[in-house]
Amino acid sequence: MPLQKATNINRIKRKAIPSPDSPSKKPKNGVAPYKESPKEEEYGIVQREFYPPEMTDARCRQYNDNGLPRPIELLEAAQKETKEARENIQVKDAVVHWYKCDLRTRDNKALHLASEKAKSKGVPLICMYIVSPQDLQAHITSPARVDFILRTLEILKKDLGASDIPLHVVTIEKRKTIPDKILEWCEKWGASHIYANAEYEVDELRREAMMTRKCLAKRISLTVVPDTCVVAPGELSSQQGRQYAVYSPWYRAWIAYLHEHSEQLDPYSAPGQNPSRAREKFKDIFESKIPEAPENKKLCAEEKNRFRNMWPAGEQEAYARLGMFLDQKIGQYKDSRNFPAANGTACTSVHFAAGTLAARTAIRCARDVNSTKQLDKGNLNIVSWISEVAWRDFYKHVLAHWPYICMNKPFKPEYTNIEWEYDDSTFRAWCNGRTGYPIVDAAMRQLNNTGYMHNRCRMIVASFLSKDLLNDWRMGEIYFMEHLIDGDFASNNGGWGFSASTGVDPQPYFRIFNPLLQSEKFDAEGEYIRKWVPELRKVEGKAIHDPYGRGAGKVAEREGYPKPIVEHKFARDRCLARYKAGLGRDTA
Repeated sequence: MPLQKATNINRIKRKAIPSPDSPSKKPKNGVAPYKESPKEEEYGIVQREFYPPEMTDARCRQYNDNGLPRPIELLEAAQKETKEARENIQVKDAVVHWYKCDLRTRDNKALHLASEKAKSKGVPLICMYIVSPQDLQAHITSPARVDFILRTLEILKKDLGASDIPLHVVTIEKRKTIPDKILEWCEKWGASHIYANAEYEVDELRREAMMTRKCLAKRISLTVVPDTCVVAPGELSSQQGRQYAVYSPWYRAWIAYLHEHSEQLDPYSAPGQNPSRAREKFKDIFESKIPEAPENKKLCAEEKNRFRNMWPAGEQEAYARLGMFLDQKIGQYKDSRNFPAANGTACTSVHFAAGTLAARTAIRCARDVNSTKQLDKGNLNIVSWISEVAWRDFYKHVLAHWPYICMNKPFKPEYTNIEWEYDDSTFRAWCNGRTGYPIVDAAMRQLNNTGYMHNRCRMIVASFLSKDLLNDWRMGEIYFMEHLIDGDFASNNGGWGFSASTGVDPQPYFRIFNPLLQSEKFDAEGEYIRKWVPELRKVEGKAIHDPYGRGAGKVAEREGYPKPIVEHKFARDRCLARYKAGLGRDTA
């Protein structure tokens, strides 16, 4: 796949526009909210057309010390304080479900609630989805993922239409106008109730908090419910009442919570049939087409065809993929999941990201094929897979509690002081899979071709970029989001934070993956490398992992494969020195 324009790291500085946190604000309590961030702006890490400069470490600590309200707390407060007034609003002519990252009919909490509310008064259910080019750019949603979403919406429109439920899909160019547009539609449809599932990124939480009150002023009830996670953020805390920042104790609490509240895994039924009058009343919506991708997110014809064949869209495909995994692969999952050539994973991440499959559904189905209802007992392969799916919840809990990770800051703010290289040539070699390290290059080429990368390889290439090449890990985080079809901010940020040792529950910075050892351990026969690096298909034996160091240099050079762009021992020593200098200490 050709590299997207966003991979050009010598980007033009973007013009700033006002934001909820204007950089012109004066320090409060002696804390300056923002700092000069020329490098971050030059290399596109901070998108100044949408956001202010980089936050200061002191402001991050205000969130840590509960000195600033978290966006999720603003939404929870808005919902709580308006609850009585919203409950007193009478149902009018329709009820609306606002689709976001939940593109399914089954096991969808907000959709179920909207359907029940409509059914209680015998009025139609209307569904809507907003294509926002500015949100897609601000959140660095890949063209491949946008294409998958639009293909899913085509299928969803047909699925809902079979029950006479209209799906209104519209492009809104300016994201700040979204709330007013929704209010306009509600007035047109005679709708006094909107239901939506919560998203945990900062922009969405702030928007829904504001909209809760704005809608109420128009006598419209906006109800936002937790559904994206199996266990909602805020439900788990340590004995000291704090949010967990380490996965293992969090996971034990997550398991205990679900064992105590087993009803949390119960499915929500799909909406029933709409009144027959809905099809005539909303004829314009039923006859409308799904919009094209925005110009900045379009794929060429060849890419569209490739992704359509590799990644069929829709809820039925999601269930089929999950079912095939549970029937055919999960029995070997624990032993095969780390080997990229083994094809031993479920590959359901694209469906979790789009919401065509609820994580709750996946956990419940895995539990139901086990020999026990205990999520951490029974078949170890099933237990292992459940624990991997749970990481998705963990990272969303972290995002909700430490929102500054959504604002270009590392979970550990002190890691901001590490001096990165910002080397155009090595970054571009990494992007293109031309580093001279076969396992790294195979993984990057898989990403560029398929929009997907095996999880073990994600860790390998992230460690290589941030530690061997010492390029700012956030550039890699962005590149992944620009290309992943399963791009999910919380999981992607968590993965990069782990590998670069800047995030929650990371590997210590002095643990640096040796790409050669990783290659030998997880692709021993070189099957994965040979698939994605055709220049090395004629290289035999163990030389596949290091052709220039193991006597196959002439073959590699003749086929056009590059020599290593950095020597690992040198890179390791440089990395350790740079991290120690940035942190001002010898410990992680």
